[in-house]
Amino acid sequence: MTTPFPFVAGAVLTAAQLNAITELPINAKTASHTLVAGDAGDRVQMTSASATTITVNTSVFTAGQSVFIYNAGAGICTITAGTATVTTSGSLALAQYGGGTLLFTSASAATFFSSGGVGYGAATGGSSSSITVGGIAYTLLSFTSDTNLVVSKSGLFDVLLVGGGASGGYSSAGSVESGGGGGGAIIGLTTQTLYLPAATYAIDVGAGGAAVGADTTGANGLPSSIGTVIYAAGGGGGSFRNAGGPSGGTGAGGGSGGGSGYNTNIGGRAAISAYGYNGGVGASDAAAGGGGGAGGVGGNASGTTGGTGGNGADISGFITGSAYYASAGGGGGGRITGGAAGTGGVAGLVSGTGNNGVNYGAGGGGTCGAAGGSGAAGVVYVRFKS
Repeated sequence: MTTPFPFVAGAVLTAAQLNAITELPINAKTASHTLVAGDAGDRVQMTSASATTITVNTSVFTAGQSVFIYNAGAGICTITAGTATVTTSGSLALAQYGGGTLLFTSASAATFFSSGGVGYGAATGGSSSSITVGGIAYTLLSFTSDTNLVVSKSGLFDVLLVGGGASGGYSSAGSVESGGGGGGAIIGLTTQTLYLPAATYAIDVGAGGAAVGADTTGANGLPSSIGTVIYAAGGGGGSFRNAGGPSGGTGAGGGSGGGSGYNTNIGGRAAISAYGYNGGVGASDAAAGGGGGAGGVGGNASGTTGGTGGNGADISGFITGSAYYASAGGGGGGRITGGAAGTGGVAGLVSGTGNNGVNYGAGGGGTCGAAGGSGAAGVVYVRFKS
């Protein structure tokens, strides 16, 4: 029923309109939604089976207005501060049947008061530590090898997964370059919250792509996963190129794409653009493109200088501490100068064995006439409120 809000001077209300005051409208949404002025005083209902967000921007509401938000869908709904500030003593991630009131204290700030629903769970596994993020105490479980996550109390968990980095390619001819390996995908840079029932979940930490034999595209990194619930793709291998021909010139696709070894070919493509970037393009036989990273595209080669590896992405906000970059792309090989390292990555080389990936999920460097470097393994983090 449509309510008579807002009241206007001189209006005469019917009995039905007076009764409707207690029957707030339901605005059902099947996809992510940005709150608008018309949502004030209403119930915003999320009904999606996939993860969604409700974005809160400034100058939409005035002090004292409120919106009741609840999640009827199976997917996690996360209330997200856009240009406004949103604070809460609970969680902004709403599992199915969770909800609460978003009360605006000014045009640019709101507080979310949870009405209950599903809270954080508890689990063991990996390496456990206590951290504080944004003034909230968490238990952080870190997984650097395959093992199990044992959920003893069902509930919400924040997760961050990094896929394995790819290796650089291997062009056997002494004057022919190979592309840098792509970094693995990162899931959870913007907080990814899951509901996990009490059970045991296999943790698979994606291995980095191994160095390959002559005239072969680099090996893709392997994905990291939590059971069958969520996974992060591995990086795409760097290209190789046969002397005198474009064979193998395009880098492989993956979490981030591998660098290309031929100027008429595109670099490898990121599997999902939201989680990684494309590889760079080569410059004929003389230099190859850099592998893409989770923080930026791989650089294009120029003349006899390989392309710079794509930057990694800073994951320190999830685990706290100093800046730490994961999933950088490897620099491309160059006949005169190897491609520079992106942030958190390694450079390409002129000759010799390519550099190995450093930091979680980083791609290996490309070379000229030698094996490209291997990629670095990924990592899985799980945290819950202490």
